[in-house]
Amino acid sequence: MNQEYTVDPSRLVSPDALPADAEEISLRPKTLDDYVGQEKAKGNLRVYLRAAQQRGEPMDHILLYGPPGLGKTTLAGIVAQEMGVQIRITSGPAIEKPGDLAALLTNLQEGDVLFIDEIHRLSRQVEEVLYPALEDYALDIMIGKGPSAQSIRINLPRFTLIGATTRAGQLTGPLRDRFGILLKLEPYSPKELAQIITRSAGILGIPITEEGALELARCSRGTPRIANRLLKRVRDFATVQGDGTIDEETAVEARKWMDIDEMGLDELDRSLLRAIIEMYGGGPVGLETLAAALGEESVTLEDLCEPYLMQMGMLTRTPRGRCVTRLAYEHLHMAVPRRFDEDDGQQSMF
Repeated sequence: MNQEYTVDPSRLVSPDALPADAEEISLRPKTLDDYVGQEKAKGNLRVYLRAAQQRGEPMDHILLYGPPGLGKTTLAGIVAQEMGVQIRITSGPAIEKPGDLAALLTNLQEGDVLFIDEIHRLSRQVEEVLYPALEDYALDIMIGKGPSAQSIRINLPRFTLIGATTRAGQLTGPLRDRFGILLKLEPYSPKELAQIITRSAGILGIPITEEGALELARCSRGTPRIANRLLKRVRDFATVQGDGTIDEETAVEARKWMDIDEMGLDELDRSLLRAIIEMYGGGPVGLETLAAALGEESVTLEDLCEPYLMQMGMLTRTPRGRCVTRLAYEHLHMAVPRRFDEDDGQQSMF
């Protein structure tokens, strides 16, 4: 039974960055005017940028949070571009010791942007060093040990820290409170994703129709990173099996070849839903039990599958475990049990 549900762990619809996404850097917009979507966050950021420029000061520290692949790194680059300063990019796990952070901070110039991705994964020791740097633009470093130890304060240039996290709840209170600007990024609508796909196709020189772009947008799970990844893969199908143009028919056929349905669910998503329905009567079932049945890591299901399935209203979490909804049965074209005759209140976000 387990063999039936085992799937390849490398997923085309995964929102996390993959080595194959290196070309994505060339597709990133460089200005706020080119940035599609996130109108509320973009509007607020435009005001903060103009105010900082008029005062001649660096931007306040910014925290960007939301699911992966929505453009947090891109927004950080736009802030640096709009302010006319350099940006240094690193990640929380890469800063292992306070000395690593000190080296980064002391090499910054006045007004520069330091971007730390996955900032919630900073160690506690590094965080302690970061606090005075954010508040007082200074580093407190201990030299020596024991009775002869001395504390030295190094003044830093005024800089802007931009932190990005997919798990804002895991940020410690003292660190979160030191960010003056908090911006939440939301999943994109199909219309916005179609604009992003059309723009990316123009940069890559890929002929695409409006209907083809919209078809790819519908199965991109509200994430630009997935949309650009699908665009490049469908380009291959259009080149080999078509005339090179991505129209609606080509997009649909390519999507089917890649085992991605019209709502963006891949084989792992559907296997998860089928396992709950066929093996556990629709739930509830515990996460560890479900992971063992699928031959997957529980963290893979929890981080990569469940958020989107819950947004689509096909999966619910209860104190007793995971349960599927009427929408899951209908999407998989399976007989809906009688217990779903009454509305369970679960609605799709899209």
